[in-house]
Amino acid sequence: MDGGRHTCMEDASEIAKGTFVMTQSPILLAGKFAETLNTSNVDLFDTFIAEAYINHNPFVAPGLQGVKEFFAGWLAAFPDTAVTVEDALVTGDKVVGRYTYRATHQGSFLGIPTTGKQITMRSIDIWRVQNGMFVEHWDELNMLEVMQQLGVVPSL
Repeated sequence: MDGGRHTCMEDASEIAKGTFVMTQSPILLAGKFAETLNTSNVDLFDTFIAEAYINHNPFVAPGLQGVKEFFAGWLAAFPDTAVTVEDALVTGDKVVGRYTYRATHQGSFLGIPTTGKQITMRSIDIWRVQNGMFVEHWDELNMLEVMQQLGVVPSL
């Protein structure tokens, strides 16, 4: 995560009430997400995503298993994926990460045959954390640009 450039401060009111319990640093969880993809080891998700994970991304099935299956497919299609943590913030029981993905399309993805083209994708992810694990997730992705980079949608 860039040599400690990012810092975090949990919501002091939650700490005072004793309702903010973390077994892993929330800011480090954002880095673990990138590390998991950068090492192509979807089993690392077991260490920081809860079994009953709620994902608000319609392309990803619910639960830890849904995350693992989605990213196994992603990594099969984009095996050279490199994810950079641009920013990571904590507020209350939420972690926000802003990421840049760079990869080459080397396998079928979402029904799109291999193009061999390089992509750059940006995402903003928000996770709710409970007991040191991600338990719920929302994201925004620049998928229109990704589809344009792959040549399946014309540039505007």
